[in-house]
Amino acid sequence: MSSLSTVLSRFLSGALLALVACGPMARANDDPPAETAASGEDAAATPPPALTRSVLDEEQPPIGPFGTTGLDFQSDDGRFRIHLWFRSQVRYSYPFNSDPRSLEDFAAGEIHSFDLQRIRIKLKGNAYRPWLQYYFEYDFKSRMLNAELTLSRWSWLQMRVGQWKVTYNRERVDSSGKQQFADRSIVNREFTLDRQPGIMLAGHLAEGTPADVWYMAGLFNGNGANNANDDDHPMWMTRLQWSPLGRQLPFSQSDLSFHEKAAGTLAFGAVGNRGPYTRFATSGPGQVDGIEPGKPGRYDLRQYLEETAFVYRGFSFQQEWHWKEITDNQTGVVTNLQGAYAQAGIFPWSLSESLPRPLELAARWAWVDPDRSTPDDDRRELTFGANWFFHGHDNKVTADVSRLELDQPRGPTLRDHRFRLQWDISF
Repeated sequence: MSSLSTVLSRFLSGALLALVACGPMARANDDPPAETAASGEDAAATPPPALTRSVLDEEQPPIGPFGTTGLDFQSDDGRFRIHLWFRSQVRYSYPFNSDPRSLEDFAAGEIHSFDLQRIRIKLKGNAYRPWLQYYFEYDFKSRMLNAELTLSRWSWLQMRVGQWKVTYNRERVDSSGKQQFADRSIVNREFTLDRQPGIMLAGHLAEGTPADVWYMAGLFNGNGANNANDDDHPMWMTRLQWSPLGRQLPFSQSDLSFHEKAAGTLAFGAVGNRGPYTRFATSGPGQVDGIEPGKPGRYDLRQYLEETAFVYRGFSFQQEWHWKEITDNQTGVVTNLQGAYAQAGIFPWSLSESLPRPLELAARWAWVDPDRSTPDDDRRELTFGANWFFHGHDNKVTADVSRLELDQPRGPTLRDHRFRLQWDISF
């Protein structure tokens, strides 16, 4: 198999040739339509036309009643656009500042933790054509997160190159600023692919019909963000997403737009990779618990996903089921992991108009089995949360309380509670 760098160079060469060929063919109607104030069902779901047209986007630019949050610059013909905004997240946690995964974590002393979780600058727009889109994201606490270029000239065939969160599972692709809880479930750590450099093809077929489908297929370095591949085995990923009601559901939690018509998706995904790592995170690649550090090519990963999501009149629901197999090519040991979560939220005012409109209530259950061959090692999470939206996801306060459990093979089940209070703001 050729190296990923060779594959990328060939794809990029083809993409540039296609771009040059398409340039003279562009018509005046390629320019984005004039922006109008969104209302009703589309108020929170429809971004400015020149900024994005694709469900591939992990995060839409914030939109408020007076336009977009942040700074926005656009040429008269709409061919060039720059949108810049900032985001920060302040969190208080007690008695844990992360998910406990061991006896030592549960036994540690109680911690009152105040953290500036995320400090980010984001830049998004289009250049030369509305369908030639770019997006950059930098976290001042860590490093470059996203640097991507998307060609979306045709809905049925789109291409993205660069580094971004692999479009594999909804909970991870949902921005941390568009969650119903202070953070993602305990499932995220073991099964996320996080950010990877690579290339992906995608397309939208039979749009607006009961056969409405998105397909996605990509090749990535497979060693985490900002890391090159170390062998001739790129990570491959496929995802098939079906919208039987013919309406798209963006990667964002909570039904802020109060859909008068229901929207839902059913998705399946698969991943394969060979390399030294068995898990990925924004901070970098590493190992799942119980797996020792490895050299290039030591571990083969296979992952599979089933996912659903649904929104209707202020109610939202989503769930995922994950299966992961890790094969140690040095020892021959095979480790199987499983995990799942389900969560739902509702705006109480949808049931009674006497209740405050900015309030949302939510609940989540999650489960992880880190090794199917080992009995009594499961982890569980039950979380109840509340959101108060000052300006949609752009400015909100989240409070949640969790019951966290860890089974022990030779001991009682460990249990504890955690409280978190968080303010998330984009400007």
